[in-house]
Amino acid sequence: MHSYSATAPRGIRPRLIIADDHRMVAEGIQRILGDDFELLEIESDGNALFEAVCRLSPDLVVTDINMPGTNGLDVLKRLRQQGDRTVFVFLTMHAEPALAASAMRAGASAYVLKNAAGEDLLTAAHQVLAGGTYVTPSLGAHFISSRIQDLQQFTVKQREVLRLVGCGMRSKQIADELKLSVRTVEAHKYVMMQILGVHSTMELVRRSEELGLLL
Repeated sequence: MHSYSATAPRGIRPRLIIADDHRMVAEGIQRILGDDFELLEIESDGNALFEAVCRLSPDLVVTDINMPGTNGLDVLKRLRQQGDRTVFVFLTMHAEPALAASAMRAGASAYVLKNAAGEDLLTAAHQVLAGGTYVTPSLGAHFISSRIQDLQQFTVKQREVLRLVGCGMRSKQIADELKLSVRTVEAHKYVMMQILGVHSTMELVRRSEELGLLL
């Protein structure tokens, strides 16, 4: 995948694919992001989006959820299943916190409402390419509440593992501390990453900090 760094030389812009079945919306996104991003293609359905991501390896995808053919969320899930880690921003009219949580759990980096586009979208795009996540502020409190409900799935042992991971301990050290096998520690970490929709130990720690779990 084409790599992007926040410290890349000036003139090298991250590469962007936009997907929305309403051409005027797609062109609006292009106007918002055009100065900072290199537009590769605009797609109008999910199947074309999937093919374009596989073919062009963009740095960033900004897509609606509802589209003809395969919806944006299913495109993301298919890409993640085959190991693709392209950064996805969902730009949607759907203000349901549960849908935002589902999108982030599936591997999205941002969830932005269309009625909050503009500076919100530009902020989200730069934030996620720097390794962060973004949810439209008006959804924030409800989104966090949805996440906390997910966390009720953590067992006591998983919470203990999470606490030690947050202290910077490696799996072998955690295994020794909790008198578990390294494989069991890794299994606990994997389950927690699945629940929080992240893909690495670093992301697990960062997302847990965002949710106030490691205070």
